[in-house]
Amino acid sequence: MFKIFKYSFFDLMRSRWSYVYFLFYLILGFVLLFLNNDVSKAVITLMNVIIILVPLISTIFGIMYYYNSKEFTELLLAQPIRRSSIFMGQFLGVSGSLLLSLVLGLGIPFVSYGLFKSTAIFDFSLLLVVGSFLTIIFTALSFNIAISNENKIKGFGYAVLLWLFMAVIYDGLFLMSLIVFEEYPLDTFSIAATMFNPIDLSRTLILLKLDISALLGYTGAVFKGFFGTNLGLMTSLLLLILWALIPIWRLIIKSQKKDF
Repeated sequence: MFKIFKYSFFDLMRSRWSYVYFLFYLILGFVLLFLNNDVSKAVITLMNVIIILVPLISTIFGIMYYYNSKEFTELLLAQPIRRSSIFMGQFLGVSGSLLLSLVLGLGIPFVSYGLFKSTAIFDFSLLLVVGSFLTIIFTALSFNIAISNENKIKGFGYAVLLWLFMAVIYDGLFLMSLIVFEEYPLDTFSIAATMFNPIDLSRTLILLKLDISALLGYTGAVFKGFFGTNLGLMTSLLLLILWALIPIWRLIIKSQKKDF
């Protein structure tokens, strides 16, 4: 598995899209710090970018790499190598290259600015943690979609639909349900609905840790009471870990049972 991971990782790091992804965050970090001159404000702006862009890029990269390396994968399957090792190595290579581009792209400008001397280091660290989890989660989901669909067009369509649902449609349905059932107690429902979407969960965590829960509107006080506590933070991080582990587990099971 390590050899496959190493090959996939360096293969993607040689891709020009990895450099574009890295340079985008590098330039964005320097520009935000130059314009705001405040780490906290830059973190808020970056949150809005990361919450939408990271899942999209991870989904597209994951499903593109799977389909583009399909012939190489079939060659590996003819060798005495465990199927789970092949797909886990490829998954780790894709997610590892994306994580490196994200962490270095954002880390260099903030470290140059003097992040370690700022009180916002925890907020920035949480932003990187959330971005890393979203990268792993949506890369794993894209691999699950690809391995379940031989047709490339269907695979790409389902992948884009997944991102669109999680990033846009889910929020719309959530807000509509709050409006329709506003006469009922919705505290538990609001928290549960947030936990079932890793993007919403990540956004809520960052907003509350930046102490700007008023931006969450109607449910801000409810989230502040739960997610704003240490127990809420630990629970949310555990949920993100669970969101990452379930698609990985399904990928392993699916790869062992699938007839290639």
